[in-house]
Amino acid sequence: MVIMEISLLSGFVLTPRSRMLLESRTIIKKIEVKVDAVYIYLEKLNDESQTFILQLEQVIQMKNLKPASIKVYDYYQPGGLQIPSYSGVGS
Repeated sequence: MVIMEISLLSGFVLTPRSRMLLESRTIIKKIEVKVDAVYIYLEKLNDESQTFILQLEQVIQMKNLKPASIKVYDYYQPGGLQIPSYSGVGS
C-alpha cells in the first residue's frame, strides 16, 4: 500500500465534491482528511501515470502563504521514501 500525504495551504480545506470524486477511483482504498493534511491510501503503484486533482476551498483569508508539500511513501516502509516530495503554492 502507498500513502500520499498532502499538506494543505493555511486557510484551505478539501471540498466535499473533491473527496467524493477521489473516493470513486478504484485505485484509492481510503482517504483521511485532517485539519492540515489529506492522506490518500492507494492499493499500489505501477509504471502507469496517475493524476490526482484536489479542489480546495479557502475558508480563512491568509497572507504570505507558505508552500505546501506532497509526500509519497510505502505504508509498510515509511522511512524508505522512494519518490521525491514537491512543493507548490496556491494561486
